Amino acid sequence: MPYDKVITEHEIPLAVRDSGGDGEAVLLLHGLGGTLEAWAGLDLGGRRTVAVDLRGHGHSGDGPWSWEAVLDDLEAVVRALGLGAPAVAGHSLGGMIAVQWALRHPHTPAVVNLDGLRSAENHPDNYPGMDPAARDEALARLKAMFDGQAALMGAPLPAEARAMFPPRALVERDGQVYARPAAELLEAVRYTPEFRDSIPPLHKLSCPTLVVVATQDPPGLAGGELMAAFRRGVRRDLAGLPPAVRVVEMEAGHTMLTEQPEAVGDLVRRFLDEAR
Repeated sequence: MPYDKVITEHEIPLAVRDSGGDGEAVLLLHGLGGTLEAWAGLDLGGRRTVAVDLRGHGHSGDGPWSWEAVLDDLEAVVRALGLGAPAVAGHSLGGMIAVQWALRHPHTPAVVNLDGLRSAENHPDNYPGMDPAARDEALARLKAMFDGQAALMGAPLPAEARAMFPPRALVERDGQVYARPAAELLEAVRYTPEFRDSIPPLHKLSCPTLVVVATQDPPGLAGGELMAAFRRGVRRDLAGLPPAVRVVEMEAGHTMLTEQPEAVGDLVRRFLDEAR
């Protein structure tokens, strides 16, 4: 059975869920606002899976966000658990971190990025084929939506809003319930180059890498022209990747881990088998 552990030999405490065993190790990294429980439905066979609560998320400690600091957190997990050279799989923000890990560790045995390519809120050039006026109007609405989400994370949650978040993402302070991560962390991540666009680093990778692209609109953005244009830009810029990087499109939304855990697990498991 998997067991939870908090690694304390580091700048901040880091919560992990370790399946144990002596199989090949795979680090699992959730998305922005998620927790390690995002991976609960994934079956990677006999591999040793170690799911991590990223800093500022779940049961891990708080600390200023920087991409280098997050990679240092993962180094601490690998050392503390004796994982050697693990494969790394991430969803959304976690997929972006997995790519950064591979840049730091070029001989990583395998990298999986599940729909962690670009923030939907992006540079206008990344929505090709869309009328500029309609694009700019849609981007303004998207910014307002994300601004509202950030404001929600910075305030105490009313009881009716708590069901929107996994229990592990809730924390009580001074008699009030808040969601993690804090609004400050969201803002620190939101406009970083790595979060805005993680496609350019893919062109630098030489280790076996699987990129899974969702083909359905994310919740709250369904049916609009913006996301169709966004996907056109992603496909355009994924062209010409190194031979080590494989791209697969999946008929799923951005929340593919919860929508289709068996299909995602099968795809990742087969890729890791081949990478071996």
